[in-house]
Amino acid sequence: MKKQSQKNRPARGAKNTDRAAVILSLFREFPNNKFSLKHLASASGGATKEGRRETFEILGRLHDEGIVEECAREKYRLTHKHLPHFEGIADMTASGSIYVRVEGEENDIFVNQRNTANALNGDRVEVVAIHRGRDGKFEGEITRIVERSRKPYVGVAEVGAHQIFVRADSRRMPMDIYLSKRTCPEVRDGEKVVVRIVDWQPGSKSPAGELVERLGMAGNNDTEMHAILAEYELPYRFEPEVEQAAAAIDARITAKEIASRRDFRDTTTFTVDPADAKDFDDALSVRKVSDGVWEVGVHIADVTHYVRPHSTIDDEAVERGTSVYLVDRTVPMLPERLSNELCSLRPNETSLCFSAVFTLNENLEILDEWFGRTVIHSDRRFTYAEAQEVIETGRGDFAEEILTLNRLAQELRRQRFRNGAISFDREEVKFRLDENGKPLGVYFKEQKESNQMIEEFMLLANRRVAEFCAHRRNEKGRAVPRTMVFRVHDSPSEEKLDRFRQFILRFGHVFKATKGRAVAKELNKLFAKIKGSTEENAVSTMAVRSMAKAFYTTDNIGHYGLAFPYYTHFTSPIRRYPDMMVHRLLAHYLDGGKSLPKEEIEALCERASEREVIAAEAERASIKYKMVEFMKEHLGEEFDGHISGLTEWGVYVELEETHIEGMAFLRDIEGDFFAFDEANYEIVGRSTGRRLTLGDPVRIRVKRADLQKRQLDFELLLPGMPARHRSGDPDFHGSRGGHTANGGSSGSRSKSPEVRHSSRRRGR
Repeated sequence: MKKQSQKNRPARGAKNTDRAAVILSLFREFPNNKFSLKHLASASGGATKEGRRETFEILGRLHDEGIVEECAREKYRLTHKHLPHFEGIADMTASGSIYVRVEGEENDIFVNQRNTANALNGDRVEVVAIHRGRDGKFEGEITRIVERSRKPYVGVAEVGAHQIFVRADSRRMPMDIYLSKRTCPEVRDGEKVVVRIVDWQPGSKSPAGELVERLGMAGNNDTEMHAILAEYELPYRFEPEVEQAAAAIDARITAKEIASRRDFRDTTTFTVDPADAKDFDDALSVRKVSDGVWEVGVHIADVTHYVRPHSTIDDEAVERGTSVYLVDRTVPMLPERLSNELCSLRPNETSLCFSAVFTLNENLEILDEWFGRTVIHSDRRFTYAEAQEVIETGRGDFAEEILTLNRLAQELRRQRFRNGAISFDREEVKFRLDENGKPLGVYFKEQKESNQMIEEFMLLANRRVAEFCAHRRNEKGRAVPRTMVFRVHDSPSEEKLDRFRQFILRFGHVFKATKGRAVAKELNKLFAKIKGSTEENAVSTMAVRSMAKAFYTTDNIGHYGLAFPYYTHFTSPIRRYPDMMVHRLLAHYLDGGKSLPKEEIEALCERASEREVIAAEAERASIKYKMVEFMKEHLGEEFDGHISGLTEWGVYVELEETHIEGMAFLRDIEGDFFAFDEANYEIVGRSTGRRLTLGDPVRIRVKRADLQKRQLDFELLLPGMPARHRSGDPDFHGSRGGHTANGGSSGSRSKSPEVRHSSRRRGR
C-alpha cells in the first residue's frame, strides 16, 4: 500500500481532537464505568506508546476542566458534576435506604443507606446516578436536599435525664428523633407525641425535631385513634371559626323555600342505613302511578343549600375532602350541626333535598326522569336489618313499598351484571367494642338484599345525573360536552392481569380473558367458583389489586367495574366533597347555565382523589390496630388458618374464624429448615422435603402482638415434625418492610430486617 503523503496526513491537533471526542463519548455513554488508561487509548485509536501518551494528555485536560477524576491508579471516571443528575421524592425503607421517585423515569433510583446524605422520607432531593445495573436500573447518591418534608411523625417519647428521643411508629422513619428537654419539659415518658423534623446535622445520629402535639399515653384507645389520624395528617376536631360558622346557619325552612321546590311530603319516604349511623344523607320514595308503573324518588340531603362556595365551611370541606371512618368513630367532613342535624334526613322531620325522580315500569324502562330541589318528610328510619326482615317475611312497616323497591332493585342488579359489571362483594370487617373501645370480638358484615336495594337506586341516580350533565343538546340536536365531575375506572392493564393469571393458577384456576368486557365476565365466574373456599380472600384481594383505581376527573373514560359509560357521585354530599361539586354543577345546568371552565374543577377533583386514598389508608390502619389489640388477648393460643402468602423470609397465615392475618417466620419453624422456592411458589423443608403452598391448612400459635407497629407474629405448628432445639436463638423481629395485621407487606422495599438507629444506649 502506497505510503500516505505528508500533506494528506491529518494534523496532530486534529488527531488529538478526534481521540478526545471518542473518549468523551465513551464516558457519557457509560457514565457509571471506570476506564483504564489502556482501555481508553485502545478504544480511541490504538494502545501504542504514542496513543497512551496522547490519551494521558487528553485525560489531564479533562481532569483540569473538572470533567473526569482519577479513582485509582490510571483509572478514570466522570465527576459527580457530569454524571446524570435527577430530582425526585425520597421514599425511605425500614432499613434506612431510599428509593427516589423521579417524575418521567420508569424506575426509582435506589440509594444505599451510606449515600443518603441524611435525607428522610418525603424530602425532595437531588440524586446523582453512580451505577447502572444489568437490569438498567440506577443506583444513586443523594447530593443535596432540595426541600425538607414537613410531614409530621407520630411516636412514643422516651424521656432520659437530659434528652428526649421519640421512637416513631412509622417504618419509614427508622431513626429515633431527638427533642430538646429544655423546650419540651412537659413531655412524659411513654407519651404519644406528634413531632416534625427541623434539622439533621451531618455527623449526628438522630434528626432533631420540634413538638407539634401531645396525644396522651400510648395504649389508650383515644390516643391511638388520634395517633392514626395525626400520622395521615387528618384533623380530629374542627377549628372554632368553622364551628361558629356552622352554628350561625339559619335552620328555618320557610314557606317561600318550600314553594320553590317540588313537594314530596305526602309521598311515602324512608331512609335505610346502618344501625350506628347518625347522618342520613339519602332517602327513597315510592308511588304507584298505574299498574306496573312506579315513581321512585332518590332524595339526597341538600348540603349546598346551607354551604356556599368559598365559605369557611366549604373551604374546610375542600381541605378534608371526605369523612373518615375509623373502627370506633367517624371524623366527619362537615361539622356535626350540618352532618347530624340540618342536613340529616331524620324521620318525622321536614328536610330539604336534591332529588332524582324516575318513572319506571316493571321492565325497568325509564319512562320519565326529573332532577331538581325537593322537600320531603321521612316517614320511617329503617336499619338494614329491619328492612331485610321486611324483605324476608313480607311483613312490617311499608312492606308493599319495600318489596316493590327491592323487586325493581334486584332486576336493576341483574341488568347491570348482564351488561358486564364486576361483582366485588367482599366481606366488611367489624368489631364488637366495649365502652372503652377495646375489641371484644370480630364479625363480618354481609351484603344482603336490603343493602343491594339502596345500592342499586343510588347507582341509578349517579349514572343518570352523570349522563344528564355530561352533554346538552344544541339547536341542531347534537350533543355538546359540558364540564362535569366524573367518577372513572379504567380497564385493567394486560400486565396486571397476567400477574393475576399466574397467581390464581397456583390454586388450579384458569383465567383466559385478556381484555375488554370478557375480563369482567371471567372474573364473575371465578368469584362464583371460589365462594366459601380457603383461597377466596387471597384471590379476591389479588383481583382488586389487578384492577385500576377509581378516581375523580373532568375527563370521562367511563367506569369499567360498573360497566357504565357515564358515572358520578351525587348521593353522599354529607361525607364526600365531589358530591357537593356535582350538586352545584347539576343546579347550574338545570338553570340553563353554560359549561364551566375545567381547570378549577379538575384541581378539586385531584384533591378529592388524594384525600380519598389517605382516608382509606387511615381506616385500614385503625382496623389493623384493633386486630392486633384483639389478638393481644390471645397470646400463646392456637388457631386454625390457611397460608395466604409466601415470601423468602416467612409465611402469611390467615385465621379461619376472624380472617386476621399474621406472619410466621421460616427460621422459627420447629423440626426443619425451610426455604422459599420462588419458581414453584412454595416453601420446602430441607431435611423432610415437606412442601407448603398457598391455601394449605395450617395451625398456628400467636407469638407476638406489637401494637405500636400494628404487627402480628405467629408460630407455625406442623404436625409430625421433630423438635429442633436452638440455644440462644434470638427472636427475629424484622422482615422486608414488616408485616401487618390483616395482610401484605407494609410497603417497604428493603429486604433487610428492620433497623433502628439510636444515639443512646438501650439499657438506660
